[in-house]
Amino acid sequence: MSINKLALIRYKTIDNCLQNRFRKWTLDDLIEACSEALYEYEGITNGISRRAIQLDIQNMRSEKLGYNAPIIVKDRKFYTYEDKNYSITNIPLTQQDLGTLNEVLGVLKQFKGFGYFNELNTMITKLEDKVVTQQNKGMSYIDMEKNELLKGLEFIDPLLKFVQQRKTIEVTYQSFKAKEPKLFIFYPYLLKEYRNRWFVFGVLKAKKQIITFALDRIHKIRELSTEPFHEPEFHVHEHFRNVIGVTKTFQQKEDKIIFRVDPVNAPYVKTKPLHASQQILNENEYATTFQITVVWNFELEKELLAFGEQIEVVGPRKIRQAIIRRLNKALEGYERVPKLKTEE
Repeated sequence: MSINKLALIRYKTIDNCLQNRFRKWTLDDLIEACSEALYEYEGITNGISRRAIQLDIQNMRSEKLGYNAPIIVKDRKFYTYEDKNYSITNIPLTQQDLGTLNEVLGVLKQFKGFGYFNELNTMITKLEDKVVTQQNKGMSYIDMEKNELLKGLEFIDPLLKFVQQRKTIEVTYQSFKAKEPKLFIFYPYLLKEYRNRWFVFGVLKAKKQIITFALDRIHKIRELSTEPFHEPEFHVHEHFRNVIGVTKTFQQKEDKIIFRVDPVNAPYVKTKPLHASQQILNENEYATTFQITVVWNFELEKELLAFGEQIEVVGPRKIRQAIIRRLNKALEGYERVPKLKTEE
């Protein structure tokens, strides 16, 4: 059974909706989502009929497409997947698919030793595991880091298209400190992942201010087709060259941050550098002294504090003092809490 492009768009949209278990989806909600997707990807403005979406759900449930999607209706109204981990993108591969993937892997693996193709290594490893998983009836031998409860992942695909197509968008966003969400006109330049969270980086129209939105704090996005896109006046990737994490303003300058690590934990820092600029300044039996050249931000502060007593920030003085204040404040918190009585 051949599937046309419009049907694939609808199936993928329904799949994305039903994977989002933080919302209840009625048939009307699915119709609206599919209509928006068809407009976004194909410019179709006449929407989609109720009957068409009902047939799509029926096809997804059936064996015709190989999906066998476990779509159920709760309270006679709300559509969802009975299996919370199901997605049509996770359907088993056929033997022909596995053969083709093995051939592709054979070609790709020839490039793994070349420096120009280092970025392929992770992709090849994931692809190899996908093939082995299918051949071993679902048993995987690699567990990639993931957060099943992370919000906002449904915005990755549309945001990527807005970045690629240089589209101005309206973002409904609510920061952790804000009581209500706010609307922002935004020029998106880059999608960035850090510590298994996703962010979109760009500039606000109102203040020409650089900003990073966390996808899990976004409520809604939409294209502003009549609003011209403002091209970046700086190199986007170069902006993050001297950053750990995602937080940096135009005004921030990098610092040479020096820190000592005890001999037990120094090998860990050597094999997993905090930043690409990391270098060893001194090493003896008591400690190893490292230096990184980065801007001082919230993410770096958390990174250093996570080492606790195993690390000592040497300089610059302002950064050393900032860490001391944080550690003293943490100690005060422990001293204020009454000691718990142990059971005898």
